[in-house]
Amino acid sequence: MKRWIPFIKTPPTVAVLRLSGAIGGGNRAALNDQTLAPLLEKAFKKGKPAAVALQINSPGGSPVQSSLIGARIRRLAEEHDVPVLAFVEDIAASGGYWLAASADEIYADESSIVGSIGVISAGFGAHVFLTRQGIERRVHTAGKSKSMMDPFRPENPADVKRLRGMLEQIHANFINHVKTRRGPKLQNIPEMFTGEVWIGREAQEIGLIDGIGHLAPVLKEKFGKDVKVRRYDAKRPVWQRFGASVAQDAIAGLEERADFARFGL
Repeated sequence: MKRWIPFIKTPPTVAVLRLSGAIGGGNRAALNDQTLAPLLEKAFKKGKPAAVALQINSPGGSPVQSSLIGARIRRLAEEHDVPVLAFVEDIAASGGYWLAASADEIYADESSIVGSIGVISAGFGAHVFLTRQGIERRVHTAGKSKSMMDPFRPENPADVKRLRGMLEQIHANFINHVKTRRGPKLQNIPEMFTGEVWIGREAQEIGLIDGIGHLAPVLKEKFGKDVKVRRYDAKRPVWQRFGASVAQDAIAGLEERADFARFGL
């Protein structure tokens, strides 16, 4: 039977939370505020951690979910006075970088892809196909903008203008978040907020990350060789793990794969 011995200093513990996958609303998205909330709460509260480390591997996704998750990270960090470190694996792009920028320090591998500070809206137009097939599209609305960007009708210049205005507002929010979090660390280069991406040391040179480093050695350097790690991983619900929605899960998987493929991953 072990005896408790007072005045013996225990090694510091770092809570490690893995954030891997696309970011989006709904239960099938790999990362969203609803599923991550309880994990983040535990990571910051349990056992008074010396720090919270985020292992990030995300090509981005929903700007709103990125903002919600990032805001929760900052709120918990300030409430519990716990520093946050981010470690980029293959990629932290777009919303993935939004999450990384929520940390106090960002580290990456020399080959990690970082950045893509921009906003994108993509879709398809099927009106020509429908016309060729002799199919008539019938839409009735109350409100002239209710059918904005209908993919089964020819593109309306007014709708495109409105959509671009919305994207610019979201982009401005993204830029403000990065500037607020990274501050004077950022270099003033024209490409910074154009959606461009950088690799490892280039990202460090322009201030998007703080250094090249991996989780274990950085934690040992900062908190000592005896530092302990407590891991928290997001798990899919049981009904999803056993294939209750195979078709929808497959579609979600293809969409996520396409997000990674945009960056050659």
